[in-house]
Amino acid sequence: MRNVYHAIMDPSVNPLRNLPVAQRMQAMVYLSIMWTTVFCAAAGLWLWFGELIVAHVMIAVGFLITGLTFHRADIRNRVLS
Repeated sequence: MRNVYHAIMDPSVNPLRNLPVAQRMQAMVYLSIMWTTVFCAAAGLWLWFGELIVAHVMIAVGFLITGLTFHRADIRNRVLS
């Protein structure tokens, strides 16, 4: 579990590691805001649509955006190396 946490949350380990510090922080801040929005919206919309639809779709979209962000940074790292 610790390795998974560091692979995502530690900017010196995740695929954003080769970005300039300012861009790395900006990307991590945007991802944190996105995840906060996902969980808050999922909790709030539970009252109207139920857990199965809203929460799962929001989490899936959050994983997709995070994965695409890390994938693009990894491709950029390979090109620059």
